[in-house]
Amino acid sequence: MAGPGGAVRGRFAVVGGGIAGVTCAEKLAAEFPSEDIFLVTASPVIKAVTNFKQVSKTLEEFDVEEQPSSLLEKRYPNIRVIQSGVKQLKSDEHKIYTEDGKEYIYEKLCLCAGAKPKLIVDGNPYVLGIRDTDSAQAFQKNLAQAERIVVIGNGGIALELVYEIQGCEVIWAIKDKAIGNTFFDAGAAEFLLPKLTAESQETPIECKRTKYTVEGSEEKGRPPGASDKLGSALGPDWHEGLHLKGTKEFSHKVHIEILCEVKKIHLQQEFIQLQQTALTFPKGEKNVEADEVLWPVYVELTNGKIYGCNFIVSATGVVPNVEPFLDGNNFAVGEDGGLKVDKHMHTSLPDVFAAGDICTAAWEPSPVWHQMRLWTQARQMGWYAAKCMAAEALGESIDMDFSFELFAHMTKFFNYKVVVLGKYNAQGLGSEHELMLRCTKGHEYIKVVMQNGRMMGAVLIGETDLEETFENLILNQMDLSAYGEDLLNPDIDIEDYFD
Repeated sequence: MAGPGGAVRGRFAVVGGGIAGVTCAEKLAAEFPSEDIFLVTASPVIKAVTNFKQVSKTLEEFDVEEQPSSLLEKRYPNIRVIQSGVKQLKSDEHKIYTEDGKEYIYEKLCLCAGAKPKLIVDGNPYVLGIRDTDSAQAFQKNLAQAERIVVIGNGGIALELVYEIQGCEVIWAIKDKAIGNTFFDAGAAEFLLPKLTAESQETPIECKRTKYTVEGSEEKGRPPGASDKLGSALGPDWHEGLHLKGTKEFSHKVHIEILCEVKKIHLQQEFIQLQQTALTFPKGEKNVEADEVLWPVYVELTNGKIYGCNFIVSATGVVPNVEPFLDGNNFAVGEDGGLKVDKHMHTSLPDVFAAGDICTAAWEPSPVWHQMRLWTQARQMGWYAAKCMAAEALGESIDMDFSFELFAHMTKFFNYKVVVLGKYNAQGLGSEHELMLRCTKGHEYIKVVMQNGRMMGAVLIGETDLEETFENLILNQMDLSAYGEDLLNPDIDIEDYFD
C-alpha cells in the first residue's frame, strides 16, 4: 500500500538477488504468508538454491541456479521482486530509494548485496575479473583467441580455472608458496598438482546453471553502463559446459610463479619503451629465454620476471559491496570492508540486518568456526537472518543457529570431492598445534589438525567417508591423545570407536 509521498510500505525488505538475499526473502515469505516481502535486485535473474541435501549435521550440498525472478514470485506469491539498483538508504527514515526513482518504506531490512571482484587494476581492457556468470562468459570469448594468459590469485576460482583451461599457455602467479591456499596447505597442493599436468580430462558435463536474459534486453534495451551491474557470484560448477579451450592444440600447459604479486602491467607500447626483456613460457627449471613475440599486454611480477600474454585474469578475491548503503548512514564496518553484524545478523543500525558476502561476522565465534565468503555461508546467513528478523518482529528470542558451531564446507576440485572442517588450515591456532596426514597418491588425502589431543580441523580429499566421524570429533572435543598415530590408521575403523 502507498504511504506518504507515493512511497510503498512493506514490513520486510531484502536487497540483493544472490543466494543470501533470495534465501532470506523465501524464509520470510514462508514465515509471514500474508505480508508482502520486497526483494530489491539490480539483475533480472536471481540465484536459487536447488537440489539441497543436508549431508551431515553441518555439511550441506546444493546447486545454484540462475532463474528469472518470475519463478520466485510463482513459488512465493507474497514476494515482490523490484528490479532496480538501490540509490540510497535512509536508515533513520526506514526508507530505500531505488535507481528507478521509487521509494520503499520498511519495518525491517536485510542487506544482502554481496561483494564485487577485487581487480588488480581498474579500467584496463586486458584485465578480466572473474566472479560471476557474466564475467565467465566474457572470459570464454577472449580465450578462444588466446595463446597465453596470466592468472593472478590463489583462491577456489583461480584453481578451477587453471585446471579447466586447455590449449592455452597459463602463467599462474600466486603470492603463497603453494596453490589453492584458501582451502589447502602445501601437502594438499602437492596431492592435486599431478592433475594439473595430466593430459586432458573427461568431457565436461553440461552446465546446470544456464544464463537467462530478458527478451530483447541483450543489446538495444540495455541502459548505458548496464554491463557493469554486479552479477552474483559463481557457483562451484560454473565452468562446466563452458568450453575453456584456447587456440593451441596441446592440453595443459601451466607454469606457476610462487611468492610473487603483480608489480606493474604494461601495454605493448609501454613495454617497447621499457626496453626490458620478457620471458618465453618456461620449458624446464633452467630455461630463461627472451620472448621474440610481441604481446598485447605484459605483466611485470615482483620477482622481477616479465611475461607477455593475450590477457590477464584477476581472481584475487572480493570486496563487500557496501558503497550504495554507506552515505548518510553510520554503519560500523569491519576491517575487511563488510558491514559488521552481531550474533543476530544485526548491523549497528536499528532494524537493519545483513547477510552473506556483504557482512562481517563481528560476534565472538565458536573456536572451530570462521567466516569465509562462500555459497554455503551465504545460504546459512540468509536463512538465519530471516529467522532473526521474524523473531524480532514478533518479540521472541532466538538461539544462534547450529551452522555457526563448526565451519564446514564441501566442494569439488579437480574432480575430487573436498571437505574442509573447522580450523582446517590451523587458522589462528599459532604454533600450538600438530598435523596428522594420510595420503594415497591419486586416491585420497587426509589431514587432521590437532591441539592438546583434540581435533580442531580437517581436510578430506577424495571419497574418504570420514566427514561425519570427524565432524563429531571436532564438535564434541573429545580427548584423542590415547589413539596417537592410530587415529588415521587405515586398518583401524575409526568409526567403531566413536559412535
